[in-house]
Amino acid sequence: MRIVRLNEESKKDILTNLLKRSTNQYGQYQETVDSILKDVKENGDKAVFDYTLKFDNISLNTENILVTEEEVKEAYNEVDDALISIIRKALKNIKEYHEKQIRYSWFDSKPDGTILGQKITPLERVGVYVPGGKAAYPSSVLMNVVPAVVAGVDKIIMTTPADKTTGKVYPTTIVAAKEAGVDEIYKIGGAQAIAAMAYGTETIKKVDKIVGPGNIFVALAKKTVFGEVGIDSIAGPSEILVLADETANPRYVAADMLSQAEHDELASAICVTDSESLAEKINDEIEGFVPNLSRKDIIRASLDNFGYILICDTKEDAIDVVNCIASEHLEIVTKNPFEDMTKVKNAGAIFLGSYSSEPLGDYFAGPNHVLPTNGTAKFFSPLSVDEFIKKSSIISYSKNALELIHEDIEAFAKAEKLTAHANSIAVRFE
Repeated sequence: MRIVRLNEESKKDILTNLLKRSTNQYGQYQETVDSILKDVKENGDKAVFDYTLKFDNISLNTENILVTEEEVKEAYNEVDDALISIIRKALKNIKEYHEKQIRYSWFDSKPDGTILGQKITPLERVGVYVPGGKAAYPSSVLMNVVPAVVAGVDKIIMTTPADKTTGKVYPTTIVAAKEAGVDEIYKIGGAQAIAAMAYGTETIKKVDKIVGPGNIFVALAKKTVFGEVGIDSIAGPSEILVLADETANPRYVAADMLSQAEHDELASAICVTDSESLAEKINDEIEGFVPNLSRKDIIRASLDNFGYILICDTKEDAIDVVNCIASEHLEIVTKNPFEDMTKVKNAGAIFLGSYSSEPLGDYFAGPNHVLPTNGTAKFFSPLSVDEFIKKSSIISYSKNALELIHEDIEAFAKAEKLTAHANSIAVRFE
């Protein structure tokens, strides 16, 4: 794995390389995505069924596109009881964490007859996209659905590709969806699923917002339909950044870096440290782990393309790098992790100490694992209850309250040459 002594030039090169993973760099797929979106918008179910047959080799119709109650019962019978118990434990933690994010309407009344406030309203209908086809991701189901349920969303639908061999949705995905509170599950994936939720078809009713990760076609489709519906964010490949000093256990750090590198070839695993000896030890541990891991080819490609162990002169320099990269996952494995955490400005989720490994957040701790990627932690936040509510401003003035300020408003409007605005106030005091 590359060990790099960091300077301004190498830092610039690394940041440029990491940005190659952004969805903004995959414009060659946009024409295909646009074509799919247009087709579904114009032809509805027929287009969705045609693309599902073309891409997934699954024949769908209005009778079998929706997961039935019978299929739900089958799924519960097929999933091990022990795993269902684990899903329920994780669900409890995730729900309790997100319940602390609930917002309430508020009103501020003053003696002059002024009432100002903010009304909180849950979204009516949300669509959750869950990846499928190659593997099952029940954790993704829980993380996307629970905050919507906690927010009070009326209707939650889910789309996920069925297994190409069986034509069925993975049992663990179905169980997680039902445990979390999904109302309807549709056996479709790809850009066509995003189009169906964004525009609506004869079978699938249009949603207000789409959340959930997917491949490049799904990401570009979400990006394109934004404005027609709301979206959470454009999810990029997974990434981890570990800030470590000489007190860190190199074996733990190596294992944590590899936990993200195994996602796909575009995943990024980086350690930044002020200890050269630690860097060498981490590299040795990585080389020892990789040959024994099931996804070693993917891991090796990820490390070769986007993996780094960065050596800085001081811890302050290392923290500057942390803030510059703005990673999706940040582990702080230092002598004083809580103190170092206060200096971090940009990170999706922050894991503190040697026993707060990143997969803890992926599955079980409670905070959401849908996080900003590709440096967007500089301006985006993790998925939360806030994504599933609307805020309406409330304004109520009595005649006496308006009379005290009407001339100021009229003057302000006239300064902007908006005389109809001024007149709207003035007529009340003729």
